[in-house]
Amino acid sequence: MVLVAVLFLAPLITGLFAWVAQSQRFTEKLQAVGALATLAAAGKIASAVYYGGAINGWHDIIYIDALSAFNIFLIALIGFAASLYSIGYMRHELAEGEISFSQLRFYYLFYHLFIFTMLTVSAVNSLGLLWVGIELTTLVSALLVAFYGKNNALEAAWKYLIMGSVGIAFALLGIIFVYLSGIQTLGQQHAALNWTELLAAAKFLNPSWIKIGFIFILIGFGTKAGLAPMHFWLPDAHSQAPTPISAVLSGVLLNTALYGLFRVYAIANTTLNGEAAQYLIFFGLFSIAITVPFIMIQHDLKRMLAYSSVEHMGIITLSVGIGGTLGLYGAFLHMFNHSMAKSLLFFAAGTICQKYHTKQMGRITGILKSMPVTGTIFLIAAFAITGAPPFNIFLSEITIMMAGFKSNQTIVSVILIVLITIIFAGMMHYIIKMVFGESGNKVERIETSNWSTVALIIPLILVVICGWYVPPLLDNTIYKVSTVLQGGVR
Repeated sequence: MVLVAVLFLAPLITGLFAWVAQSQRFTEKLQAVGALATLAAAGKIASAVYYGGAINGWHDIIYIDALSAFNIFLIALIGFAASLYSIGYMRHELAEGEISFSQLRFYYLFYHLFIFTMLTVSAVNSLGLLWVGIELTTLVSALLVAFYGKNNALEAAWKYLIMGSVGIAFALLGIIFVYLSGIQTLGQQHAALNWTELLAAAKFLNPSWIKIGFIFILIGFGTKAGLAPMHFWLPDAHSQAPTPISAVLSGVLLNTALYGLFRVYAIANTTLNGEAAQYLIFFGLFSIAITVPFIMIQHDLKRMLAYSSVEHMGIITLSVGIGGTLGLYGAFLHMFNHSMAKSLLFFAAGTICQKYHTKQMGRITGILKSMPVTGTIFLIAAFAITGAPPFNIFLSEITIMMAGFKSNQTIVSVILIVLITIIFAGMMHYIIKMVFGESGNKVERIETSNWSTVALIIPLILVVICGWYVPPLLDNTIYKVSTVLQGGVR
């Protein structure tokens, strides 16, 4: 349990020391080292779970199985990359007078607190504590959304807080119903909220209470995950937050909300004999479909990327609903692939927006001429996120389509193919204009900082490699994660 303690303490201590530090350079390096320590602890925990099975301790408060370890490692990996990217990005903001040094320290404090809250969600056994953790992610990240203090940022943070609070209230009601479903079997004890206890007794829970509880939790955690039609906070929040925060919001916060939903789904689907899957299929497909018109008429680059996140959360949810070993494998492979591709795309987009001093796509042209390296990476990331071969998301989307056809969900699979194709055409219409258009004299030929370049390389390598094949370690890990959702404990 020492590793778990390190996992929790590393971001907390890092944030606090970054807050009180008086040197900009020291603050930057300190928070990067802290993020690396968090990643190292997450990697050790993932390895321990992979080779030795689930970690259970602190009087059953902590429970880390393959699903938990997978999400924890993703959070730490994207968190580390974003911490490196933050150095170059925030230096530019400081130099431009957009922020002060005190704001910089505030940023690093709440950035690492944000990482801590997501790690907490992924490591606790109790659904009650999981709910508390997700609520904390909302409170902390809302301050980061409002970081610049401008009217649009404050409005986005307020919308995020209101919708997040309403959603989390629905989720709390759902958890109460789940607790009530097991009173006769598990009794009135705090352990009756533990996921391990509920899963073991899933076949004996009250199906009526479970059904109501799952629907409330689907709406509640689905709001936080950006599933339609509860997604309206997401484009505003992602577009107004500092770009490293947008990358973390899209890359791992949405996953963490889905993590909470899927924990309950594993119980509900067993109790309801597979009936819960139809709700995931509906909300997943609806989330993909609703992004089509918004992407087609979009003008703001970061908002377009935010709507793309709604699409991909829908794809993951749909794939879990399709189920079976192949469907679940495709879902978590897609979760990993989306985290890599979307963080890469946000990093590249953030640098571009800084250099062009705008997020309006109509005013961003000739990226490849003005920023050859960043422009190339931006183009690769755009192709990857839209599912073009030979990049990683193409592989996971093909897997999900195969799972749909194999499970006789032919109509669903055909609709998915059509929607993905339209979204690809819509996004690339804008991307091609920005990358290959005439640059004029809008910006000088400059590139991103060395820190930000390193941050780009980390997800870029995985985006390219995982487009050709799935490394054996990742492959086996995802199979273990799939086992958890099928009722196993690994």
